[in-house]
Amino acid sequence: MFRPFMLAHPLEETRVDLADYAAEWKWDGIRIQLVHAGGDTRLYSRTGDDISGSFPDIASAFATTAVLDGELLVRGESQGAETHGGAAASFNALQQRLGRKNVSNRVQSQYPAFVRLYDILFDGDEDLRALPWIARRQRLEQVVGGLDDERFDLSRLIEADSFEALEEVRAGVRDDGVEGMMLKRRDSPYVAGRRVGLWYKWKRDPLTADCVMMYAQRGSGKRSSFYSDYTFGCWSEAGELLPVGKAYFGFTDEELKWLDKFVRNNTLNRFGPVREVEKSLVLEVAFDSIHASKRHKSGLAMRFPRISRIRTDKPAHEADRIETLLAMAT
Repeated sequence: MFRPFMLAHPLEETRVDLADYAAEWKWDGIRIQLVHAGGDTRLYSRTGDDISGSFPDIASAFATTAVLDGELLVRGESQGAETHGGAAASFNALQQRLGRKNVSNRVQSQYPAFVRLYDILFDGDEDLRALPWIARRQRLEQVVGGLDDERFDLSRLIEADSFEALEEVRAGVRDDGVEGMMLKRRDSPYVAGRRVGLWYKWKRDPLTADCVMMYAQRGSGKRSSFYSDYTFGCWSEAGELLPVGKAYFGFTDEELKWLDKFVRNNTLNRFGPVREVEKSLVLEVAFDSIHASKRHKSGLAMRFPRISRIRTDKPAHEADRIETLLAMAT
């Protein structure tokens, strides 16, 4: 049976004492609960959706009566595999498995899934959620020892003598699958939702690129009267502007009004709800990672792009080139 997940607050400016908190890697997959009861195994997403059908290889490999919390990932190669606890591919690889009702043996072989386990909620019929994290971690270690190590492993803890040392470790990591760090209070129970002071997520700093706005589309809801969804691109070696992503947040309300006015005053063509604009406005775009993609002419796709700055100070021809983004790709 699905139980609500325990969630984390962004760390922001908070600093914690590592005597009270344990640190582990934050992985760029999807958080799941793995539930085995009554001879049946189910995988649930954070929203409570049953995704077992997309991952029959995981479901068939788990036959321990328990409820476990972990990150669903796909095997890959990583420079930091020994340090971080085993190679994981980018989120782009995991997407090849998500949402499929029928997953062929070929797809399972090409994108082998596994679960990196974080926590244990139930061991048999015993509810462990009220126990402190450190006690649950010990119970989880015992359970993981009896599982198929091709499909399940244990989230590795990060050793550091001080918070400053932990900052240095975090700053040096940008491998496939690693999204940042989690800081968990050692005496924290497993409680649904976000509780201040118990768990923190500390994402790595985003990548950035200077891109040129190419197209705009109206938003939805309160933004339905504004052009708030922007497609942007970078320059190819041949001098062609190729789309690399689309973003619709990151700017203030005042900046939205300014961008909407720019779109209306610089429209070149209209394609239904989409407007093509003059290729003159540079947007600094922040994103978590960038991957090869066959969906776009540029061959690239950004993960979680957002507008971080409007670069009215920069001419469009000085925006970044595709090869710059290729060097960032994972």
